[in-house]
Amino acid sequence: MAIENFQEKLQKYAELAVKIGVNVQKGQTLVVNASVDSAELVRLIVKKAYEAGARTVKVNWSDDTVTRLRYDMAAEESFLDEPKWYAGEMLELVENGAAILHVISSDPDLLNGVSTTRITNHQKTYGAAMSKYRALQMADKFSWSIVAVPSQAWAAKVFPDLPQDKQVEALWEAIFRTVRLDQPDPVAAWREHIKNLSEKADYLNSKRYKKLHYIAPGTDLSIELPAGHIWVAAESINAKGNTFLANMPTEEVFTAPLKTGVNGTVSSTKPLSYNGNIIDRFKLTFENGRIIDSSAEVGESVLKHLIELDEGSHYLGEVALVPHGSPISQSGILFYNTLFDENASNHLAIGNAYAFNLEGGKAMSKEELNAAGLNSSFAHEDFMVGSGEMDIFGVTEDGSEEPIFKQGAWAF
Repeated sequence: MAIENFQEKLQKYAELAVKIGVNVQKGQTLVVNASVDSAELVRLIVKKAYEAGARTVKVNWSDDTVTRLRYDMAAEESFLDEPKWYAGEMLELVENGAAILHVISSDPDLLNGVSTTRITNHQKTYGAAMSKYRALQMADKFSWSIVAVPSQAWAAKVFPDLPQDKQVEALWEAIFRTVRLDQPDPVAAWREHIKNLSEKADYLNSKRYKKLHYIAPGTDLSIELPAGHIWVAAESINAKGNTFLANMPTEEVFTAPLKTGVNGTVSSTKPLSYNGNIIDRFKLTFENGRIIDSSAEVGESVLKHLIELDEGSHYLGEVALVPHGSPISQSGILFYNTLFDENASNHLAIGNAYAFNLEGGKAMSKEELNAAGLNSSFAHEDFMVGSGEMDIFGVTEDGSEEPIFKQGAWAF
């Protein structure tokens, strides 16, 4: 690897994942879900976690080739089998205080050409098995985080014009910049960044807007916010009072929409990599919260299967604000990976809402959250809608509009 001080940066990346991402505590178990492409970083993460006092570190490996072989060759009925053994293990781990770290590197086109029925059946059975785990996750009951490592296939998708032997290196350099490893003290840089995002969230929470109004080419959308909604920035707090950072990188400030309060049309501004397929140049129309029409120039059938996953996947569960001038946006790189692309653009999410985006939501049951206006679904898929041409207005109780975003930038 020709990157200057690569091993030093990799060490710092592992340290960030452990100390800022999942924030491993003494005596805590850490579970790392990772692709075999990420083995070098994962080994450093395991070492850093033990140095931080972890009781034990468990690594669950995956492999793109094995995954694709299953989708191509496994029995059709196998995709209807709920992975109850895995769900039970993960639920037991987090109920006993484990932290979960995902190290992702998959090919954005991994499942291109696979039957959408197989993909959808897997999503449904996996979602059903993991429903209790996901409820705890969406309520911040345990610490979890996501970081990324280049694979050759992913790097080739992002940098197709580079020589093959330079693609992974280029993606490493891009990832290092997004997680502030180009700063003298990355941990301090992250703490300052978290502070700045929190100030934006505090301002929005003080305004208590009733609605948001989005205006951009191809977009005219109104999103009502539930009573007691909470804007949240980067840092979260688990049930034991320990902080963690769910996404690295992160540039967003987000809340939950009122399930039945979304009306109008929104157009995507970046491709969405969903279940190993690309969905691009798509448009959604909402009426009383529900998606009533959808179209896409690329991946339309995949988009429709996502929307039809369950009843909740016809509604939104998240509204997130990210300035067009964010570092990831300004890099000009399309990552074909939601972890990065969502942090280059204002985005929305189809599906489940986060309980912590509602006052008292962390202690509410699913039924109570639904009654308060939050959506529930097996899905939670972010898609990008922001651009340098987008204006967003906060609508007050008396119906007046105040600028939140002007031409893709914060207006306050």
